[in-house]
Amino acid sequence: MKKLGAITIGQSPRVDVTPEMLPFLTEFQVVEKGALDGLGPEELAALAPKPGENVLVSRLRDGSQVTMSKQSILHLMQQRIDELQADGVDVILLLCTGHFPSFDCNALLLEPDRILNNAVHGLLAKGKLGVFNPVPEQREASLEKWERDGLEVFTAAGSPYLPGDEIEKAALSLKEHDVDLILLDCMGYTEEMKRTVKQITGKPVILSRTLVARVLGELG
Repeated sequence: MKKLGAITIGQSPRVDVTPEMLPFLTEFQVVEKGALDGLGPEELAALAPKPGENVLVSRLRDGSQVTMSKQSILHLMQQRIDELQADGVDVILLLCTGHFPSFDCNALLLEPDRILNNAVHGLLAKGKLGVFNPVPEQREASLEKWERDGLEVFTAAGSPYLPGDEIEKAALSLKEHDVDLILLDCMGYTEEMKRTVKQITGKPVILSRTLVARVLGELG
């Protein structure tokens, strides 16, 4: 059985994510690590985004939401990659859909950003794309990431980590734009959230975690 190392940008284990991925990963033994594992409140606060930095959102072990800058956690992600390589994993998966610079990694490194980018643009070369992001502060980066000639992008903010009706409201906002395809652009979104968005909008919805898991399953 192959050994898969899964790295969340939050804290492990991601009991809210991996259970919905495991049915596609039957040929893998999964080992989880988190960029923020072992960090206390003061250390976490120091990772908060500063003006001009890219905003990332994830989950702590206690289930609460955490916001950080991409720039502040790159060295922590590299540390987890190094640890997993020392453990002898065959494949490393980043449990984040954000775009990252290249990491030093000899194992096969799967980045959801690359998988989703090719899948979305392969499915929708022209038309209207709706993109879910956890927080409004990610809107500009999302537009920059997804816009291309012939593809009009509409974003909506709805956190997968907070209670309330954010997902429903975000879905209604995309329904008004009559988009052709919707991407839930965060590994935190669940199958239940996908069903909710699909029911409200009547549009096809891509759930990042299961799409990535299906691709990864092909390597088993």
